[in-house]
Amino acid sequence: MSKPVVLLAEELSPATIEALGPDFEIRQTDGADRSQLLSAIEDVDAILVRSATKVDAEAIAAAKNLKVIARAGVGLDNVDIKAATQAGVMVVNAPTSNIVSAAELTVGHILSLARHIPQASAALKDGEWKRSKYTGIELFEKKIGIIGLGRIGALVAARLQGFDTEILAFDPYITSARAAQLGVKLVTLDELLAQSDFITIHMPKTPETVGMLGADAFRKMKSTAYVINVARGGLVDEEALYTALQDRQIAGAAVDVFVQEPSTDLPFFKLDNVVVTPHLGASTDEAQEKAGVSVAKSVRLALAGELVPDAVNVAGGVIAPDVRPGIPLIEKLGRIFTALTHASVTQIDVEVAGEIAALDVKVLELAALKGIFADVVTEQVSYVNAPVIAEQRGINVRLITSPEAEDYRNVLTLRGALSDGSQISVAGTLTGPKQVQKLVGVNGYDVEIPISEHLVVVSYADRPGVIGTIGHILGMNNINIGGMQVARNAEGGQVLALLTIDSSVPQQVLEAIKAGIGAEMVREVDLED
Repeated sequence: MSKPVVLLAEELSPATIEALGPDFEIRQTDGADRSQLLSAIEDVDAILVRSATKVDAEAIAAAKNLKVIARAGVGLDNVDIKAATQAGVMVVNAPTSNIVSAAELTVGHILSLARHIPQASAALKDGEWKRSKYTGIELFEKKIGIIGLGRIGALVAARLQGFDTEILAFDPYITSARAAQLGVKLVTLDELLAQSDFITIHMPKTPETVGMLGADAFRKMKSTAYVINVARGGLVDEEALYTALQDRQIAGAAVDVFVQEPSTDLPFFKLDNVVVTPHLGASTDEAQEKAGVSVAKSVRLALAGELVPDAVNVAGGVIAPDVRPGIPLIEKLGRIFTALTHASVTQIDVEVAGEIAALDVKVLELAALKGIFADVVTEQVSYVNAPVIAEQRGINVRLITSPEAEDYRNVLTLRGALSDGSQISVAGTLTGPKQVQKLVGVNGYDVEIPISEHLVVVSYADRPGVIGTIGHILGMNNINIGGMQVARNAEGGQVLALLTIDSSVPQQVLEAIKAGIGAEMVREVDLED
């Protein structure tokens, strides 16, 4: 029998090829050359890429035998995940390959800011001996604020404690017990901004976190504070940063990632209180080696039909046909669950009720956690690292099955306990021959509404005129309602309204709705790929 074909579309290390082993036919091509790629990919079983090869819908359609796309790195901007999923092609990456490198670069930037190392080096190379100009500060007993205490944030905290610093952290998804284990003090975002001498952000890029450090945040900081971003371009508002730096509202900044890349001429590049690097977070020999070896192992597992730790879109291994449609549904339920949380989660129950409960549904627990953490952490969440992320955050997870489901053949429910003593729940099902994904329960309210890319959840006290006000505010902002359902626990009691929207709703519009109707909660869930 012929061996499966693995195409290396970019230069990868000998260790990567060694990790693939002798069971595959290895071919090579220049993935950056479009014509070469489309020709070479036609009959391959797997393709390994870095960042220069664009594996889009056209390339996936041309690859008739393709089973796996492996990105030797973290980002997946050059891979069309939706097209791959529709074609049944697994996408894998190396989500943890760069975490040490990124954490160390963060510490390097902090030290560079504290001691003006890049500026002093450049001046001396220009023949200028300026000791007094580049007098710096010690990290000893300084307060370091970490926004986002995921894997990289936790590594940064561990490394900076060696400098005898006090670590403050803001992360609404971390329990106080987990923070204590890390030797970190949990504070509110405003407290962190006001007290920290150095502020480093390690959040995922979502509609809620874009521009998280902007003009308002800079106004709350000390004039002696420094800001560091090696996470995602756009988390720091670049225009507001330039103003804050130019006006000496803050002392300085170090930036490794930008809204548009490559960027070589942003206004703040010219300021003397800025250190910039060209997206070097993963640019170490060790990170590159780890990435290649990691995806090579994933390719081996995938082509052998086994569960793949770093599968981004589908789980490997044998999954019952009746269970498989529930995977994307419960991932979306996980993202809705996260959007509705208002405190850190301590317990998550994944409940599977109905006919499929008799089958192996472990993958639904993994998919639920993948969805719950997708918009929470900076790293790519997979079916295997999702339980690890839950464990790191001190969250207990249970899978509960029942053969009985009221009203539907099968119902998937996520139920969570929060640190403030409250509970949240979301439930969904698949209906009809087309297996339409529907939301059928939120926080104890019975509903039935198709899940759309943009969903708004509103909770308020029952009274006349509220629906009209919501519609008016959305209409005034040219936002169209696709569907709506209202449920209440009693006449004159609390009401839950669910709206499917044709486009994303700006934060200021959500705030206008909340103020306009005196709502207890107004949340948007953005499920757009």
